[in-house]
Amino acid sequence: MINKVRIKFLTTSAIVLVGVLGMYELFQLIQLYSQKKSSFNNEAVRAVERIGYIHEKLVDNQRYNAIIRQDFSAQYKKIIEREFEGMLASNQQISINDTSIVINNRIEPYLVIKGSTRDTLSGVRTEQTTLIKDVRQLQDFVSSSKNGNTQASENITIHLNQKLLQHIFKKAKFMNELMLQAFKENVYNKPQQRINLALLDSVILTELKRQELPKKYQFTITLEEGTPLKFNGLNATYTTKNQRVKGFTTVLFPTDKINEKLYLSIYFPKERAFLLKGMKSYFIITGLLGFLMISTLFFLIRTIKDQKELSEIKSNFISNMTHEFKTPISTISLACQALSDKDVVSHPTTQEISPYIKMIEEENKRLGNLVEGILQSALISKGDLVLNKEVVNLYEIIQKQVEIATFKKTNKPSILIEQKGDPIELIADKLHLTNLIANLLDNACKYSPQSPVINILISYQNNNIHLFVKDQGIGIPKEYLPKIFDNLYRVPTGDIHNVKGFGLGLSYVKAISDAHGWKIHVESEVGKGTVFELIFK
Repeated sequence: MINKVRIKFLTTSAIVLVGVLGMYELFQLIQLYSQKKSSFNNEAVRAVERIGYIHEKLVDNQRYNAIIRQDFSAQYKKIIEREFEGMLASNQQISINDTSIVINNRIEPYLVIKGSTRDTLSGVRTEQTTLIKDVRQLQDFVSSSKNGNTQASENITIHLNQKLLQHIFKKAKFMNELMLQAFKENVYNKPQQRINLALLDSVILTELKRQELPKKYQFTITLEEGTPLKFNGLNATYTTKNQRVKGFTTVLFPTDKINEKLYLSIYFPKERAFLLKGMKSYFIITGLLGFLMISTLFFLIRTIKDQKELSEIKSNFISNMTHEFKTPISTISLACQALSDKDVVSHPTTQEISPYIKMIEEENKRLGNLVEGILQSALISKGDLVLNKEVVNLYEIIQKQVEIATFKKTNKPSILIEQKGDPIELIADKLHLTNLIANLLDNACKYSPQSPVINILISYQNNNIHLFVKDQGIGIPKEYLPKIFDNLYRVPTGDIHNVKGFGLGLSYVKAISDAHGWKIHVESEVGKGTVFELIFK
């Protein structure tokens, strides 16, 4: 039956179990958060680096388009005229005209350069005509320069005078590179003028949305030494606080090797909330499992308490019932004694009813023993068992119970007592120890066929007294051994009920042993018998 100790043990176990599972779930949450944090950091670093490259590309395109839209016609033609003046004779005429040539189904702009000279002495007149690519259309030059292709213009230049063409092309190429270099070094004077905050903010927002990163962010731009740049009319997401320690940082113009480096730092103020939001499903599942587990444990403890209350009610009922049974049992016993008295009943009548009186008396005693056993079982279940310990002689108690068992049993058991050492004494409740020995002997006799043979050994081993009760009975199957000490349990025998009892004897033996702190072991083999070992400590 369930007692207060078991209730406390189960409640403590439930609390410990909930605590352990809670710690495990907390550990899993921390691990999951760390994984989310690591993945978030990697994605944020890649996104910030892409922002730097995308922003630089957009800014470069804007700058190149601004230069391309400028008119360099006058300056360019003067360069070419000076080149021809150095290569032709003194009497020269130079004309430069625009033209277009279809190359690979594309209309390309070219310049037709005509130069003529006349030798005044000989009167010989020579003319030279050259077609060159019009580098005023700078888009091809910008593209080829950015891609590292220096042969783009040379491959499409059509020339009639190879020497003159090469000289002019070198000049044109030099001017192209000079313009690009001048553009990079001299167009802007301050770092703030290199940056369009609205454009940068748009690039950041677009890239963060694409990577599914937090929409709430702050960014700042700093010089190499860490000084934040200040802008007029700041963007709402721009801050002048240095976020390089807290946020994710990259070079704003990664391919620019000429100007001073600028650093872009992006900080997510609600990063933790974003990560926890990503774990929402895990929180929900964990919460549901925790709720189910706690509810199950609560229901279990509540059920155990209800069972305990029912058990107490049943024990009280049995206790009251057995006390009520004792009165009629005593009355029957007195009646049997009166009927056996010759002074009460005449002699002839006594002889006639004597067998019936004896039968009633024996059954009444058996009924009394059963009632006493049930009462003791009820007291043990309620935890009301009180031990009156004293010094007792184990051998004397066993010897007396052997005599009683030999006298009472009709199958006349053969019981042998063996003692190793002097008479052994121990501290125990004499009444309960006597009942314990009686129960073991009674079981050995009941489950032994024909004339029981029982061996009892008392020995002193390892500072403890050992008692062995061995029979040669029917034995107990191994699968039933763990249950034989349960209250009201009897080993199944099918439809055969040739052994009387209620399953109280061994449960009583176990309860008395536990109350004294003794150990009890049992070994059994079907068809060969059973050995009970008691260790008195």
